[in-house]
Amino acid sequence: MFGGRLVNHRVGRGSTTGQGVRGPEADGLRQVTRPLHPGLRPYMRGRIGYSHLAPPYQVRMVPTGHVVLTVDLAEPFSQVRRLGTPGPGTGRINSLVVGMEDRPALCEHPGGRQEVIRLEFTPLGAYRLFALPMRELTNQVVRLDSVLGPGTDALVERMAATPDWDARFDLLDAVLLGRLDRGPAPAPEVDHVWRRLAASAGSIPVGGLAEEVGWSRSYLVRRFTQQVGLTPKTAARVLRFRRATELLAGGTVSLAGLSAACGYYDQGHLSREFQALAGITPGRMTTATRPVEDALAL
Repeated sequence: MFGGRLVNHRVGRGSTTGQGVRGPEADGLRQVTRPLHPGLRPYMRGRIGYSHLAPPYQVRMVPTGHVVLTVDLAEPFSQVRRLGTPGPGTGRINSLVVGMEDRPALCEHPGGRQEVIRLEFTPLGAYRLFALPMRELTNQVVRLDSVLGPGTDALVERMAATPDWDARFDLLDAVLLGRLDRGPAPAPEVDHVWRRLAASAGSIPVGGLAEEVGWSRSYLVRRFTQQVGLTPKTAARVLRFRRATELLAGGTVSLAGLSAACGYYDQGHLSREFQALAGITPGRMTTATRPVEDALAL
């Protein structure tokens, strides 16, 4: 449940709202949310804390158009494997960051007590707060200390030592707020293009966006990829896919209607994109998985 949109095991959901309000447990899953700090709100999409005693399970991560950071305070994932790429996977990995993605991954948990805080950043928010070229994180799952640097282990230990979720959120907020002055501000042109793509769910032609900001298409691709982590065209694909999965989760759109609503040429195009980005068909996604984002409404 840390980096992707979908899970293929069922757990119950508790409802949590407000400043430090704890939600009820359902099927062993307890969730905690709190409004974003005003100073961090421009850079983040949402966050959640959750804990439960889990049997062994597997998670399918799919692209969301966000960068995800998780702090693991109990039993971590035992394996993260990016589908369609060579290599055995990460092996056991604790607190981590997942960069922008354009392909799925499978994550395995050995079972046991999970206690996690999960944060979602806009790609340009991550660029500012992590002070890294985002292309270095594309389709990567990296240890949290490789992004936040020295002191990360001590931070995680302090968070694990306190059972108070408000205190845990406060510790993370302080670290992230302290990084605001370190990172580069995104280029206004890149920010404009990202906002236009996000607002249109990837339906605006990239060539027209280059004209809007007064850059050549090749220069836009280079600067955008450095700061977002994907090319504008690939980002548009991911955002279109995200919109399609959101409509699928609502359960009210046929595949033909979904194709038309999201700008796919036809159902064949829709299915090919789902296979490429999620490794699963749209029909199977509706029956085998469920959205994680419904837990992120703050």
